[in-house]
Amino acid sequence: MSIFQLDGPTRLKGTVFISGSKNSALPILFASLLANDSVTLYNVPKIKDVEIAVKIITNFGARITLKEQHISIETSSIKDFYVPHGLSKSIRASILALSPLIARFGKGRIFFPGGCQIGKRPIDLHIDGLKKMGVIIEIKRDELIAYLKKKLTGAEIFMRTTSVGATISILIAAVTAIGKTVIKNAACEPEIVDTANFLNSIGAKITGAGTDEIKIEGVEILKGGKYRISSDRIETGTFLVAASISKGSITCRNTNPSLLGDVILKLRQTGANVQTGKDWIKLDTHGKRPRAVSFVTSPYPGFPTDMQAQFTLLNLIAIGKSVITETIFENRFMHVSELVRMGANAFIERNQVFCCGVKRLIGKNVSCNDLRGSVSLVLAGCIADGRTNVRNIHHIDRGYENIEIKLRSVGAKIKRIS
Repeated sequence: MSIFQLDGPTRLKGTVFISGSKNSALPILFASLLANDSVTLYNVPKIKDVEIAVKIITNFGARITLKEQHISIETSSIKDFYVPHGLSKSIRASILALSPLIARFGKGRIFFPGGCQIGKRPIDLHIDGLKKMGVIIEIKRDELIAYLKKKLTGAEIFMRTTSVGATISILIAAVTAIGKTVIKNAACEPEIVDTANFLNSIGAKITGAGTDEIKIEGVEILKGGKYRISSDRIETGTFLVAASISKGSITCRNTNPSLLGDVILKLRQTGANVQTGKDWIKLDTHGKRPRAVSFVTSPYPGFPTDMQAQFTLLNLIAIGKSVITETIFENRFMHVSELVRMGANAFIERNQVFCCGVKRLIGKNVSCNDLRGSVSLVLAGCIADGRTNVRNIHHIDRGYENIEIKLRSVGAKIKRIS
């Protein structure tokens, strides 16, 4: 098991090139199973979750060609419709393999998915939506078996709770279903728009993605094609926070400022100078310590839960007091106790963290059990006095491409040690 070893404090300055979006790449990879011809995807991030998704698709019998700048997927050789236990449990997004298997081949088997331990993430909304479209689903212990007796049929589906994953599952299933599907109370995240744009590029008829009502006219067949995955808004936000907490200045390139409205707003409220262009964002603190900002996480376009841990760290070294309210996941404060060990002043009450900023943190041996919490500890190690060793970094590898290389490029003293 590797660790990250960091020596601080350091002021982070320079330019970072943002990778493709993890949360777009995974559903788009699985949605490519619908295409009858070859699909080539560009800007796919080189991360562990993508590696696992590729293994799942290869396990079905698809032929995948990995190049430096793109991935090509050929699905004509698919002969298996089963996601093994180990692969199902490796990533939460494994559930997204089910809809394209059902839509294209009429059947699929998968174990209940795994992923970060950030709280309950049931798949009942995925199941309910598929059932309304004619899918028969049997659950045997930890395994889900799905099949069709007739063809998939469009339906009007109201989602009682907003869910990104379930919205994508239903969207993918509806693309080749008979008739029209309407998803009401749909999630609006940019990754859903990215997935819909990909599907439309290969022949789907989807409108309304990015709003709370998505309409899909079923088509008989999807062709192949080429598509570029959008940039990772959460990686962008992570590096902007890195600049803020280190009193530094970082420019993020190959990114989309329009997807980070609430994040940029809060960063400006900390006192940082944030400038944006068509495909870049620059945050400059001018050497000043940030001011604390309170916020509440909420579905897009609200403040993203995936940025909560990074902003918790920011508030714990900022000037003043703040309150962070987490409304999406009930177990997403695992990083806080580790930051307290490093000298932070915080306490948790139900779904809130109460922060009182301190001037410095002290390097410690720390670990966390989720992706965003773990990366917040790495950022803490960049600015803490002395040495910080971060364990369980396989969580970080799931969602950040070459993070130690990118951090070193802006001045961090970080090493990966086996």
